[in-house]
Amino acid sequence: MARIRSLIALAGVVALAGCSAVGSGPAPSGSAGTVTLVTHDSFALSDGILDAFEEQSGLTVDVVQPGDGGALVNQLVLTKDAPLGDLVFGIDNSFASRAVEEGVVAPTSTPDAFEGALVPVDYGDVCINVDHAWFAAKGLAEPVTLQDLALPQYRDLLVVPNAVTSSPGLSFLLATIGAFGEDGWQDYWTALKANGLKVADGWSDAYYTDFSGGGAAGPRPLVVSYASSPPYTVPEGGTEPTTGALLDTCFRQTEYAGVLDGAANADGAQELLDFLLSDEVQEDIPGSMYMYPVSPTAALPEEWAAFAPLAADPFEVDPAQISANREAWLTAWSDTVIG
Repeated sequence: MARIRSLIALAGVVALAGCSAVGSGPAPSGSAGTVTLVTHDSFALSDGILDAFEEQSGLTVDVVQPGDGGALVNQLVLTKDAPLGDLVFGIDNSFASRAVEEGVVAPTSTPDAFEGALVPVDYGDVCINVDHAWFAAKGLAEPVTLQDLALPQYRDLLVVPNAVTSSPGLSFLLATIGAFGEDGWQDYWTALKANGLKVADGWSDAYYTDFSGGGAAGPRPLVVSYASSPPYTVPEGGTEPTTGALLDTCFRQTEYAGVLDGAANADGAQELLDFLLSDEVQEDIPGSMYMYPVSPTAALPEEWAAFAPLAADPFEVDPAQISANREAWLTAWSDTVIG
């Protein structure tokens, strides 16, 4: 769950792209029997699953992970004339239109592909997560809505990933645009900033360092994460998670995979994509990447029904509107929140 580094890290990605032109960086894709997967830094499958694919297919899988979802797309755009791999996984619906418009991915005949190019692999709700134990210890009522987060009793309690470089961060920005509209979302973020909002470099830093319920006992009990995060905070020997998701704050995120345009091993990429859609992988995704599988026949972990429900009515923003306004929204968000 994916998920991102800071703009400094992104600058390093740009440098990597420049170096790869003179033979540095990842090994070239398309060497005999090799398929290169370019993905975000939260990609993970259980031990042995990729080994099984390699044994079945005769292919060797190389994995390149340049950062979170935003950095991933930026990297692919920068290197589209000399792609770093064969298959991409992890472009989400907040960045998908840009990847298609830039010609990063090749067309596909898969019926449910986004814009005829990107195939959905998993999905989940990006929501505010709350540390139940922290609020119980303080005797403070937990927030419920987006509006609650700007109230003075929740000052200095919220951390979010940077929307410019983090896909969960951008998804949460889109939740606020869906909630408050184009005329109101900037005022909302101004209120959050005035209420002590912290912006972390990416999801991993926000959740695992700043969040009090993420394992490092950070100082902030409210964080942008996923509705599927809480089941993984059930303590050893416990029966309930120590965290929960606020389901009135969510934006639904879909992650896609696609064969990169100009891939040296397009056939191997398609074979690996088909494997990602197999129930073997789909049933592993909840436990390894905390997302819901797209396959209707994939079994879910039992605890997800109780502790990882999806939002009944997540906030939505039309993909065409995202495509037309993403850069302007990100610039306005950065000016408002980062300054």
